Amino acid sequence: MDKDQVTGIGDKISHFQPMTLTDGGQEPCIWSSPGGGHKIDMGKQIFCNRSLNMKNIVAVGFDMDYTLAQYKPETFETLAYNGTIRKLVYDLGYPEELLEWSFDWRYMVRGLVLDKKRGNILKMDRHKYVKVAYHGFREMSKEDKVDAYGNTLIRDAFDEPDYALIDTLFSLAEAFLFAQLVDFIDNNPGKVPKGADYARMYKDVRAAVDLCHRDGTLKQMVAKNPKRYINEDTSIVPMLKMLRDSGRSTFLVTNSLWDYTNIVMNFLCGSRTLDGSSTCNFDWLKYFDVVITGSAKPGFFHEDSRANLFEVEPESGMLLNTDNGTPMPQVGSFSPNLLLKGENKTCRVFQVLYVGDHIYGDILRSKKVLGWRTMLVVPELESEVKLLWGLRDMRKQLRILRNKRDLIEDQVHHLKWSLKFDGITDDEKQNISCKIDELESQRDQVRLTHQGAQLKCHQKFHNIWGQLMKTGYQNSRFAHQVERFACLYTSQVSNLSMYSPDKYYRPSEDFMPHEFDILPI
Repeated sequence: MDKDQVTGIGDKISHFQPMTLTDGGQEPCIWSSPGGGHKIDMGKQIFCNRSLNMKNIVAVGFDMDYTLAQYKPETFETLAYNGTIRKLVYDLGYPEELLEWSFDWRYMVRGLVLDKKRGNILKMDRHKYVKVAYHGFREMSKEDKVDAYGNTLIRDAFDEPDYALIDTLFSLAEAFLFAQLVDFIDNNPGKVPKGADYARMYKDVRAAVDLCHRDGTLKQMVAKNPKRYINEDTSIVPMLKMLRDSGRSTFLVTNSLWDYTNIVMNFLCGSRTLDGSSTCNFDWLKYFDVVITGSAKPGFFHEDSRANLFEVEPESGMLLNTDNGTPMPQVGSFSPNLLLKGENKTCRVFQVLYVGDHIYGDILRSKKVLGWRTMLVVPELESEVKLLWGLRDMRKQLRILRNKRDLIEDQVHHLKWSLKFDGITDDEKQNISCKIDELESQRDQVRLTHQGAQLKCHQKFHNIWGQLMKTGYQNSRFAHQVERFACLYTSQVSNLSMYSPDKYYRPSEDFMPHEFDILPI
C-alpha cells in the first residue's frame, strides 16, 4: 500500500489502577513506574527548554521508529548498511569489492553535516563555525578547514542542496558509507561509475537506501525477528495506560505502513508467551485513540501537502473507504482534530504534546505548523549525562586552565602595550621584555596542557566527534536545534512514566555571561 492509512481505533482499555502518592495534602499524583515521584536516575530525566504544564495537554502523540521502538544500531543499522551496499553494486554499477566492506556503527553521530561537493564530514557549533572536519576518514588540517569554511564575510548556511544533515539515527549508516566512498574514489578514481564525483556518490547512496526501504528488505528482516533488532521496553504499556487513565487521548503517527507497524507495536505492547515470544494481534490498538500509518512526515503536518486519509481494515490491511482502488474523500478533517471512536463528532485538540526522534520530520514541523508542544527522544543522552557527571572534576580542571590561560594572555597584552608608553627607560623596557618572555613561556605551557586536557575530555565522549551537544565550549549545531525546537527532551520515551502526567515542567534559569561570576554559591 502506498496511500496514507488510518487504522480503526481500539476499544477503551480496562481501568488501570495507578500508583497514588500525596504530598503535603495536595491532590494525588499518578505514575506508571514504581519509581515515579522519587529520585530519578540522571540518564532517565526529562529536560525542559520551555515551560510546559501537562495539565494543559489533552492529547499525547508518538512517533514509532526510534521513539517508541528503539532499534539496536549494531544489528539494525548494520542490516541497513549491508542492504545499501548490495543495491550500489547490483543496481547502480559499483564494483563488487564494496561487498567486502564492513560498518562501524559507533563511528558516526547525529548532528554532523555532509558536504556533498567536497566529500567532507563536519561538526559545527551553534554559530555554524566548523570545529571538526574530516575528508572521508582523514582529519582535515586547520589550514584546509579555514580555506574551505573560514570565510566570515560569506558564511555558508550548510543546508540542502549542497549539504546533507545527519539529524536522525537512520542516517548514520549512509554517512559512514559516504565517507568510505570518498576515500575509495580518492584512491581508485577509475573504479567508480563514470561521472561519479562526491555529490553523485552521495545521491547514489541515498537512492540505494530508498531502494532498500521500497522493496521491503529491511522491514521483512525485522519482522521475522523483532527482538534481534529492537530493544524491549516494558515501561511503554504502563506509560500509555498512565496517560490515558489521566484523561489524555493518545495517538500514533508513523511513516511505517500498517503491516510493519502492527508487527513492531505487537512486539512493544503485546503479551508474551512462556518462551518469551510475542503473539501478533490487535490488542495494542486499545492504548491509542488514533493510529496513523504511512503518514509521509513531515508533509503530514502541513495542510497543503497532506494526502488523503484512508481507513485500514486491521486483519487484511485493505483500505476501506476506496471504490475499486479510486480514493474516496478524506475521512473527516485531521488538523488538528482527533477522530474518536464511538462518537459522531470530532474532538478539537487545543494543545498536543508530540514525541518524536527527528528534529525536522517530527519536531520542527509539528511545532511550527500545528503549534503542538514537542518532546525529542535522544537515546544517546543517557550515557552522555552519566559521563558528564563522572567527568565533573576533569571539566572543573578545564575551566581552571582556561581561566589561567586567559589571565596570562591579558598580562602579556598589558605589558606589550606598556612598552609603547613614553618615558620608559631602557632598563625598564628590558625588564618588561624579560617578563613578557617568561609569561609567554608560561602561556604556551598552559595552552598545551589545556589543549591536551580538552582533547582527552573530548575523546571520553567520542574519539572523533566528542560530546553530542558541544563543540569545544560552544553548544553544537544539534544542541542549538534541540534548544530551538524541542520543548522537552529525554533519552527514552518511557521516561515519561517516571513523572506525574500532571507535572509542570519548568526550564532552568537562563544566564548571560556577565552573570556567572556574581552568582551566589
